[in-house]
Amino acid sequence: MLRSASELPAKVGITILGALGFVLAWEALGHVPVSGVRIFPPLSGVIGDVVANSDLYWGHVAATAATSTYGFLIGTSIASVAALVFCLFPTMERLFRSVNIALFAVPAIAIGPLLVLLLDGRWPQIVLSATMIYFPTMVSMLVGLRDIDPRHADLVKAYGGGEIALLRLIRLRSAMPGVLAGLRVAASLSVLGAILGEFGSGERWGLGTFLLGSLGQSNADRLWGISIAAAALALTGYGLFSLGSSMVGATIPVTVAAGRMPDELHGQDGEAGLKRYLMLIASVALPFVLWWAVLKWADVSPIVAPRPLDIVSYLTFADGSDEARSALLHAVGQTIPMALLGLFVGLGIAFLLAALSVVMPGLLKVILPAAMVLQSTPLVALTPIVLLLLGRTISACIFMAVVVVFFPAFVLLIQGFAVVPRAALETVEVYGGGPIQKLRFISIPYSFRYIAAAAKLVAPRALLGVMIAEWLLTGTGLGNLMDISRGSLDYGMVWSGAVLSIVISVLAYRGADLLERSIYSGRAA
Repeated sequence: MLRSASELPAKVGITILGALGFVLAWEALGHVPVSGVRIFPPLSGVIGDVVANSDLYWGHVAATAATSTYGFLIGTSIASVAALVFCLFPTMERLFRSVNIALFAVPAIAIGPLLVLLLDGRWPQIVLSATMIYFPTMVSMLVGLRDIDPRHADLVKAYGGGEIALLRLIRLRSAMPGVLAGLRVAASLSVLGAILGEFGSGERWGLGTFLLGSLGQSNADRLWGISIAAAALALTGYGLFSLGSSMVGATIPVTVAAGRMPDELHGQDGEAGLKRYLMLIASVALPFVLWWAVLKWADVSPIVAPRPLDIVSYLTFADGSDEARSALLHAVGQTIPMALLGLFVGLGIAFLLAALSVVMPGLLKVILPAAMVLQSTPLVALTPIVLLLLGRTISACIFMAVVVVFFPAFVLLIQGFAVVPRAALETVEVYGGGPIQKLRFISIPYSFRYIAAAAKLVAPRALLGVMIAEWLLTGTGLGNLMDISRGSLDYGMVWSGAVLSIVISVLAYRGADLLERSIYSGRAA
């Protein structure tokens, strides 16, 4: 529904006042030291650096924009095809589940050097950007394709339509809000992936290169200028797809349908026990088969890119395997508790703020820009602030995990609450219920599909957030071990850590998936 002409001036005025208040607060806080040290520079200093070096900034922004655009187009194209295939053939989705999570969870510290060896030019950064956005985009699209009104599906089948007709007439149209939610997340992650790929790439231009070269200069204005440039780039893409979301608002269902158990869960209930176990074994084995095949095809030296059996040998039979296993297990024991805590805290904050934005819609306009800036700011640029405020402590690890978990979960939860049928909400209003009652009795139960998808989506990211904090801040855990091993050219340990982090991420995803299935089964019972 279009806003009336009388509403627009008021909303624009509120937005301008909010932006002005944010600018004034930043400028004031930038002059206030904490323990004798300024946490961040005044906004006037940051803008002054950007203006004085506009040609330099523009060159780096343009390079990252080009890289992230190519990564976005490639990643979302592959994700769209994969979502369609997985929707039509649920068995394929279960078979490739471990591969999908592995692509999402593989640490950049392991895959970055390999991509530089295999590819030329800016292709390593493009591939890393596409890899980062593939899984979140595919999950969001798949949720949208599967979350349809079963009455519509019954109607298509009653007239003799098959899965292709159901896809064309119902699923694709119903999926548009979910697709656009996935594209909004992808627009942000493509920029972040491009920046991470530019770290240590040797490329002359790019915000990642610019940031890495500026870290040793102790120029806070420059670091925050780079962060704002990255956030502005990500916000541009996010805004474009948010505009698209507002145009498809009419696709939200009007009435309530019963029996909305996801169709992929229906299919699994009927599988025989042996077939289910065979599928699980094949799903676990497929990533290792593809790992071996790709490295064999690329003819990369096993010293830099060990094969699966090389990792097994490194941890079991080779000289020093006992020490390697001990160091790896000790590091994992430090990392996993922090990742779990960061996951629960990040999901809890995302759910709370998404729910509050339903009760108080104006709150979303305040939360979303701040969340976008935080999401788009390279974690390396946040390191000095986190170090000053939290030190090299457990709290720093939890904060970094929350940062990477919060935004994708928040966007998906907002979308889940947005697709609640209006008729259900109006029913609560008829009986005198207010916003809290509508949220409690309608919005949360109806959008559980999106809540479960958010949990599965961010479960692997929590581990990555903690590993980044360990690498940049605390000097402990799996992230630090992999960084030290890379510096000493111990690629066996680097890849062992990467494989173990992927296995943990797969288990976290499977745990969220089992929890979703058990809750649906309990409802059905």
